[in-house]
Amino acid sequence: MLCFVQVTTNGIIAMSEPPAKESYPGFFPPTFGVVAPFLADLDTTDGLGKVYYREDLSPSVTQLAAECVQRGFPEVSFQPSSAVVVTWESVAPYQGPSKDPDQEGKRNTFQAVLASSDSSSYAIFLYPEDGLQFYTTFSKKDENQVPAVVAFSQGVQGLLWKSEGAYNIFANDRESLGNLAKSSNSGQQGVWVFEIGSPATASGVVPSDVSLGLDDGAEYDDEDYELVTHLDLEDVSTTPFPYEARRRGDPGTHSAPRVLSPRRLPTERLPGPPTERTRSFQPPAETFPQQHAQVIDVDEVEETGVVFSYNTDSRQTCAHNRHQCSVHAECRDFATGFCCSCAAGYTGNGRQCVAEGSPQRVNGKVKGRIFVGNDPVPIVFENTDLHSYVVMNHGRSYTAISTIPETVGYSLLPLAPVGGIIGWMFAVEQDGFKNGFSITGGEFTRQAEVTFVGYPGKLVIKQQFSGIDEHGHLTINTELEGHVPHIPFGSSVHIEPYTELYHYSRGVITSSSTREYTVMEPEQDGAAPSKIYTYQWRQTITFQECTHDTSRPALPNTQQLSVDSVFVLYNQEEKILRYALSNSIGPVREGSPDALQNPCYIGTHGCDTNAACRPGPGVQFTCECSIGFRGDGRTCSDIDECSEQPSVCGSHAICNNHPGTFRCECVEGYQFSEEGTCVAVVDQRPINYCMTGLHDCDIPQRAQCLYTGGSSYTCSCLPGFSGDGRACQDVDECQSSRCHPDAFCYNTPGSFTCQCKPGYHGDGFHCVPGEMEKTRCQLEREHILGAAGLTDPQRHGLFVPECDEHGHYVPTQCHGSMGQCWCVDRDGRELEGTRTRPGMRPPCLSTVAPPIHHGPSVPTAVIPLPPGTHLLFAQTGKIERLPLEGSTMQKTEAKTMLHAPDKVIIGLAFDCVDKMVYWTDISEPSIGRASLHGGEPTTIIRQDLGSPEGIALDHLGRNIFWTDSHLDRIEVARLDGTQRRVLFETDLVNPRGIVMDSVRGNLYWTDWNRDSPKIETSYMDGTNRRVLVQDDLGLPNGLTFDAYSSQLCWVDAGTNRVECLKPGQSGRRKVLEGLQYPFAVTSYGKHLYYTDWKTNSVIAVDLAISKETDTFHPHKQTRLYGVTTALSQCPQGHNYCSVNNGGCTHLCLATPGSRTCRCPDNTLGVDCIERK
Repeated sequence: MLCFVQVTTNGIIAMSEPPAKESYPGFFPPTFGVVAPFLADLDTTDGLGKVYYREDLSPSVTQLAAECVQRGFPEVSFQPSSAVVVTWESVAPYQGPSKDPDQEGKRNTFQAVLASSDSSSYAIFLYPEDGLQFYTTFSKKDENQVPAVVAFSQGVQGLLWKSEGAYNIFANDRESLGNLAKSSNSGQQGVWVFEIGSPATASGVVPSDVSLGLDDGAEYDDEDYELVTHLDLEDVSTTPFPYEARRRGDPGTHSAPRVLSPRRLPTERLPGPPTERTRSFQPPAETFPQQHAQVIDVDEVEETGVVFSYNTDSRQTCAHNRHQCSVHAECRDFATGFCCSCAAGYTGNGRQCVAEGSPQRVNGKVKGRIFVGNDPVPIVFENTDLHSYVVMNHGRSYTAISTIPETVGYSLLPLAPVGGIIGWMFAVEQDGFKNGFSITGGEFTRQAEVTFVGYPGKLVIKQQFSGIDEHGHLTINTELEGHVPHIPFGSSVHIEPYTELYHYSRGVITSSSTREYTVMEPEQDGAAPSKIYTYQWRQTITFQECTHDTSRPALPNTQQLSVDSVFVLYNQEEKILRYALSNSIGPVREGSPDALQNPCYIGTHGCDTNAACRPGPGVQFTCECSIGFRGDGRTCSDIDECSEQPSVCGSHAICNNHPGTFRCECVEGYQFSEEGTCVAVVDQRPINYCMTGLHDCDIPQRAQCLYTGGSSYTCSCLPGFSGDGRACQDVDECQSSRCHPDAFCYNTPGSFTCQCKPGYHGDGFHCVPGEMEKTRCQLEREHILGAAGLTDPQRHGLFVPECDEHGHYVPTQCHGSMGQCWCVDRDGRELEGTRTRPGMRPPCLSTVAPPIHHGPSVPTAVIPLPPGTHLLFAQTGKIERLPLEGSTMQKTEAKTMLHAPDKVIIGLAFDCVDKMVYWTDISEPSIGRASLHGGEPTTIIRQDLGSPEGIALDHLGRNIFWTDSHLDRIEVARLDGTQRRVLFETDLVNPRGIVMDSVRGNLYWTDWNRDSPKIETSYMDGTNRRVLVQDDLGLPNGLTFDAYSSQLCWVDAGTNRVECLKPGQSGRRKVLEGLQYPFAVTSYGKHLYYTDWKTNSVIAVDLAISKETDTFHPHKQTRLYGVTTALSQCPQGHNYCSVNNGGCTHLCLATPGSRTCRCPDNTLGVDCIERK
């Protein structure tokens, strides 16, 4: 019998411990013993498939195994005492970086059973009909598709003289793998039996040799039948003795029997690249309880006639999940899992519990983007505080939202249910009915939609409740977006009592209602006009509930929330919005709550604020102090547990009394252990699990790990995936019909593609009949290839242009035989000064914007930036923002700021005064700008431009400067694009990066002219031009000047370096070498941030230690261009143009210690005065 078994996701059962350094699938045979029913790189992530295993001693399973063996070996009498059953269900092929559409959706299901008696062991492989839908997977070693392998291996044997044991490859090509489900060696279709442990198997396994009769399987032609019934083992042993496929009775040495023992398999792949890993532990056999196993019959394998049912035994128990319950709750195990329930004297859902009758506090944040009345500009507020206090035994909630702008404050008065949701959470419960906290524990998501009757537009409210924090307060985040009617300043709003029906189904609560509010405007001419308005509310609340406890009383399908004593107020001086409501939850009834109801339900009981009201018969009731308080219920006082129980916190701890409870804190140098006692701190160094890779987030292709300080981190799924960050599933965008009706939709991990059907052309989002007309590039390419009549034109020295997928010239063209590369314009013409030597590719820019997808419209308005410093970077047709906290990139907060799909945005500059971003666009070409506060972008220059690339902004003199690599010049203009003047138009070939030192009045730019690359400088008025750096440059692309350190730095795509110098001082410093293909760079503090074309990422460099410290990969993996820093405040300093435009009539251009007044070009008839 077998003594060690380790199951892996990749279709093998290891018979000995695999070495840690050995990866598999890999070279076969491995160094360890293997039974491989289907060895391949299989993918079980994201629910793509599962692997189940167990050791089974039941007579039904061992008898089934015995029958299979008996059928394959009729002369053998075999009665197993145990069987290990392993099922690979619906596993997918690992496809590598390039997805094979032919394998999309393909899944394999198969089983292996290892049956053992005291003297022998057998392997049974089962392949259901249609169970094998693919036969190859992507090999990381060979970097292509390779066939799976069905095989056995004894591994390395011997103690002193090690040699490779025998191994047998049974199937390893498409033909033999395809016959596994069609044929058999045991006389039953899809069932294969092998003797693997007995005296007869010392030199290899012994296969059964019973042919499959025609009546036992599918119908085949004569040729096919001959093909599928003779699958012999290959003679592939590399031992000194020649291997032969063995039969029963062949002589051989005896192999000691081994004992079967199961190994646990994680059903989800560990984070990291999709290489195979396993985990193992060795529980005693009795730890596989059959009474709790969930047994599932696999429908897909029934065609074999032999089905070994498998159990998941995946039930979670209190033993490992007690921490998920509240400390005031009990954990109970059930047949399918565990549930938490609050202890006596507490209320909640078990995961979150609070003392009955105790007042509650709710804290959170509110942000909004609200259009008031007909105003086209929204009112935006961020990070606004929300605080709520709830008197639980009255069901009354008091909510205050601070720093609400007065332009929107009065208009938000009707929105009492923004705070009313807190009232529903702690509404007084009538007998048999549950409030929101009892159902959800304060962990839920609410989305509400408010429609104001007779008023266009609507308001959407999103609220996320996250349970109780470490301070014992509930936490909430609220977002408001949409339109509200204008309510005049100084008005008051009155809302009558109302009722609302809450409809409950598993995990979801919905409600809708129509109600009125009255607006009383300020008194005018002795009269206060009032008007009644109607609005409709619809809301959906989603939450998680425990379904394992079937004995728990079911909630009523419908409950009625009664709300009265509604009070709303906006304090204009304090800018605080206040809502107060009283709430009760009970059965559906007409009208307001009956006055004869029990006082506990209608709040007339008079119990202490820290007491629970207990209803009795009729109108009788009693008051009972909440846990942590004592008294008669009408008067309750706090119990000081710290005084009454001095040792309650144990040694090395401090006890702090709080109303109704107490808290323990460890003294300095100690920390809480898992048992809750204070122990000495051994090592306080935090661990960055994201950097070490020891986190449990999903793989980087689906999720990202965010370090949050200390030893903490969070996981979040990438765009295009859904989940909790630890397990992320691809969102199938094709389900929502995103493509044109005449196009095919192909879902891909994290995204999707559209392709027009045959007979149509377009981008897949818009398809029209007919074939696409060929482009100039395609025609030129066909002409050269057709005229030459050659299949390999490079051998004959011909240049053949390269076209992109849309038929445009690729901006970088290379001569295949010469190795030289150069840049071309959109018509394929070579650009002067761009031809490079062999082996180097110039940094060419595409002037053609990508085709616009006619899919869901994307708003072009700027999404306002929250406070703080941000990186802004361009990615073809959009600008993204990446917040900085200190110098750390807040990668999970990255968002698109501006969509401009018809543009190719190259350079970026930021105006810290007006909070505006400026950019260059080489597709139109044009120069544009947009406010970071929101609104539509505008084009300020679109005439007389060639290829505007770099752009810089003088925030003191209020001018912009830009480079034009097509017109070979540098220009300046005012911030609105007027008063243009050419500064330089000679000795320039490929000018790109440009920056300035506004305080000192200096200008710097790069020219990556391949014959003579250089970095130049001048005063901002164009005088005193000179070469700053000329030696040891390759392709100087990006340039940045840090105003705080007065340091000029650049990135070079030819030398692959970051270098810095201080203008006016000798020497330059090589900060970092070995960059991939840097394009643009910006600086902030001691850090540089550059965009890279090869990795499509933003990379942070610490100048102090000359090291890359972080990398951000945008979800859309396309080329990144310009990057700039959007500072939260301007650097200190001024120049002579800062005040009154330096006294100039037009352009004021700063110089060191002075300024120059210049006139724009073409100023005929303009009253302009030039002077220094």
